Amino acid sequence: MKEDLLHFIWGQKKLHGRQLTSTANEAITIKAPGVPNQYSGPDFFNAQIAIDAQIWVGNVEIHLKSSDWYAHHHQTDSNYDNVILHVVWEDDIAVFRKDGSLIPTLELKDYVSKELLERYQNLFEKSKPKFINCEKDFAQMDSFLVEHWLHRLYIERLEEKSKRIEVLLKKSKNDWEGVLFALLAKNFGSKVNGDFFLDRALQLEYSIIRKVSGSLEDLESLLFGHFGLLEVDDCTDHYFLRLQKEYQYLSRKFDLLPALSKPEFFGLRPPNFPTIRISQLAQLYRKKQSLFAQLMEVDVLEEIYSIFDIASSFYWNDHFTFGKKSKKSKKKLSKSFMDLLVINTIVPLKFCYSRRVGLDWNDDLISLISEIKKEQNSIIKGFENLGSKTKNAMESQAKIQLHTQYCSKNKCLRCALGTHLLNRNT
Repeated sequence: MKEDLLHFIWGQKKLHGRQLTSTANEAITIKAPGVPNQYSGPDFFNAQIAIDAQIWVGNVEIHLKSSDWYAHHHQTDSNYDNVILHVVWEDDIAVFRKDGSLIPTLELKDYVSKELLERYQNLFEKSKPKFINCEKDFAQMDSFLVEHWLHRLYIERLEEKSKRIEVLLKKSKNDWEGVLFALLAKNFGSKVNGDFFLDRALQLEYSIIRKVSGSLEDLESLLFGHFGLLEVDDCTDHYFLRLQKEYQYLSRKFDLLPALSKPEFFGLRPPNFPTIRISQLAQLYRKKQSLFAQLMEVDVLEEIYSIFDIASSFYWNDHFTFGKKSKKSKKKLSKSFMDLLVINTIVPLKFCYSRRVGLDWNDDLISLISEIKKEQNSIIKGFENLGSKTKNAMESQAKIQLHTQYCSKNKCLRCALGTHLLNRNT
């Protein structure tokens, strides 16, 4: 038994219309369960409860046992002074307010049906490893319910990404171009170097990139040096030495902080080496001025592909690392890599910017993300193994949100699909 079931019973109005009695033998009628509270304080705000025919308006606190009130030190917290009803599974001790008055207690164990308890226990049954708790029922879920919930989950995921963007905007004093550069740098760093690239990008004022972007070699010198890729002692390659000398000048001129570590190459395919990605990033900012403004104006996927139709500089046609020649090949951004940029950076930025300036973003962004192919990862494969096909990137993002924020955290009773399973015929 977990507290989330009691929240579900109370919030889903499973007790409405029932003849209820407090542990002090008072008649209880629920007029309104109140508003769920996701933060500190009582679990439900502004409930309306009739206790012995007197209407009370206030807050409701929920616990497994009455004694949890004291275990959580609510008796000394003024946030709980306005609790009008204590809802518990088991009443094991009387609970009093700070002024000494007894808080009415509703004990639930005699009011919950055996069928509902069995469904709850089956949902969380752990006799064998599961991908998700409701995997037996997932493929048979009502398609309209699933589609509606996935749509909401995608918006929820955008909202979470938007919060992180807002933090970066605050730090940069609302420099949208600078935030775009930092987020693109994270994407160009991939999973292996993404956090390192983001940290270094945030330490580089975007105004410096503007100042040196007139020369590709200067821009490459700046980025290769700032991202720790020119810290090589035994390389005699002429191109490398030119970049290294120029970066020494730029670092003194702009008082740049040195990188305390280097990006990783291990575990990456050569096209994803940080050397290739940094050169491509330099090409992007050499060719595209006011990139943020351009991206905010376009809402057609092919136009975005056109903006990111870039390749690393000439030197890298026959190199993957400095000083070591390789088979000649042009290092262009692939469509699949561009799709990741759209999913992880461009759409979240558009979402955040549109809300900031009051634009209608919904239809255009959903249409844009729905044009992109689904992502391929273990989560999407897991859902497909249950018979749930994924049509596009919006659905794959939504399923990632579902699995990471609900399924893997056992938050089934905060999920529309989990609550649907428990609500059947109850």
